[in-house]
Amino acid sequence: MFIKSLLLLLSGGRYSSAFHLATSGYRHPSSSLSSYLESLQSSPANGMNNFVPSAEPLQEVVNNNNNNIYHAPLEYFSFDNLESKGPRATCDWGTPQDWSRKLAEDGIFRSGAWYCTPGGWPSPNGKAVTEVFYMLEGHGCLSDADGMRHYFGPGDMVTIPKGHTGRWDVNSPILKVWAVNAHSNVEERSSPIRVKVDHYNTFVSSQSSSSSDPLYRSTVDIGSSSNILYDVGSTKVGYWSCSNTGSFPVSYGTRQWFHVLKGVLFVTTSGGTSRRCIAGDTVMLPAGWSGFIDVVEPTEKVFCAAAA
Repeated sequence: MFIKSLLLLLSGGRYSSAFHLATSGYRHPSSSLSSYLESLQSSPANGMNNFVPSAEPLQEVVNNNNNNIYHAPLEYFSFDNLESKGPRATCDWGTPQDWSRKLAEDGIFRSGAWYCTPGGWPSPNGKAVTEVFYMLEGHGCLSDADGMRHYFGPGDMVTIPKGHTGRWDVNSPILKVWAVNAHSNVEERSSPIRVKVDHYNTFVSSQSSSSSDPLYRSTVDIGSSSNILYDVGSTKVGYWSCSNTGSFPVSYGTRQWFHVLKGVLFVTTSGGTSRRCIAGDTVMLPAGWSGFIDVVEPTEKVFCAAAA
């Protein structure tokens, strides 16, 4: 009964269900769609159920220099703000249609959001970029070239390496925020190239502290913890948290995208540009940026960093 009610909920709305599912703590490992849905009954909340959208104005920036902060509160990617891409011509079941909106791009790295209705289609051509996304709404499955399936849902981080082939199946309407790294060569050495799905409960429980921060090199003044989920070639994907409040300098920041899961922080560049970032916000920072990070409340975020 729970599963049937959940599926009805997921298929009955667009963005309203994205807000509900992204903030109500559905975090779950699984090996099949049925067990994946069953696990929702016992998944603990992750602290995001007090989510409050940012009150800052929407900003769309496409120019690139190291004093810019590309910032979008969650409402920037609401359904009414997305652009229709029309139906997918290659689908073999359902009637999948795409909507999307870009946040920013610099020629190598870009980010945005994507919404899709149920359906499936093959992906026989090698993926041209490495894509990372965080699931806000819906359930789907990515299959590898040999048929291995990878189910995912709200709270999951998914990495599709460059060169991947297989298929997409959208089981209930999906809303995701994404980043792609357009590096030159296929960097995975596995055959076939596999999708990687990381579940919130797993990557939070296995984080560790280190003197070398994967995003900011050093946070020695206040300390931080992280968990690297994927680190191949020029793409690094992970989870970052800071349980203390305070400020630390960034002398040469890596090109990065992050989505805030919990807390409040300010990002300030050396040029004086500053943004308040709260749960639900998505941020992209250019290569070589410098300035300060001010953690106002204990913060959690997922990220993707791309080497210059």
